[in-house]
Amino acid sequence: MKCGTSCVLSALDVSPDKVAVIMPAAGRGRRFERDENKLFALLDGKPIWLQTVLRLRSNQRVGPIVMPISAADESSFRDGYDDQLQQLDVQLVTGGKERIDSVQCGLQALTDWPDDGLVAIHDAARPLVRSADLDQVFDKAALCGAAILAVPVTATVKRSSDGGLSCRTVDRSELSLAATPQVFRLALLRQAYQRHRGRPATDDAQLVARSGHDVALVHGASDNLKVTLPTDLVIAEAILKIQNETP
Repeated sequence: MKCGTSCVLSALDVSPDKVAVIMPAAGRGRRFERDENKLFALLDGKPIWLQTVLRLRSNQRVGPIVMPISAADESSFRDGYDDQLQQLDVQLVTGGKERIDSVQCGLQALTDWPDDGLVAIHDAARPLVRSADLDQVFDKAALCGAAILAVPVTATVKRSSDGGLSCRTVDRSELSLAATPQVFRLALLRQAYQRHRGRPATDDAQLVARSGHDVALVHGASDNLKVTLPTDLVIAEAILKIQNETP
């Protein structure tokens, strides 16, 4: 895949404890019911994507941030937020049609990142991830090579295979809802993408697991919400207020 860069990458901080972040932002968010990319919707007065970047930058272990965007959105980022992008050291690259394509474009931008360095894939629409959870998943990935944040399933889970005519209860003790960031050694993630042959995959952890490497699970806070629907923005506002008021 050919990926275009929207700016020249700055010198990368390759300190051993640093984690590079790829933050896919090229999607249109069709379920958000607006023509403009949902990431420009305001959360506490700032675009969602910017709140996410600020949350990541609050963690001292976060190194370079690469944000794959759509070509259609480049002028919106450049005209409205160029100062913030430079101040927060966010490098824009042109993403792809699908999320998996955008992550590949982000990987191509990390030309100077060491193979044994950590890379986190984090949804641009998850602005509420807690710094303590970032540290936990970074630590686990450093130990295991691959780790993801997840939330334990607390509700009773039912399964039906006949259109809802009958159902059975599923043991929830082994179930978790995958979240982000998902963190991997760079060489491991690149290998997983090189082996990808177009088979459907819902996240990067699935690609890495297919390559034969175990992916560790780190349980994080349940308020690491992904803004998907318009109502999620209202919930995110409430969560952010609580987080800001809680030491």
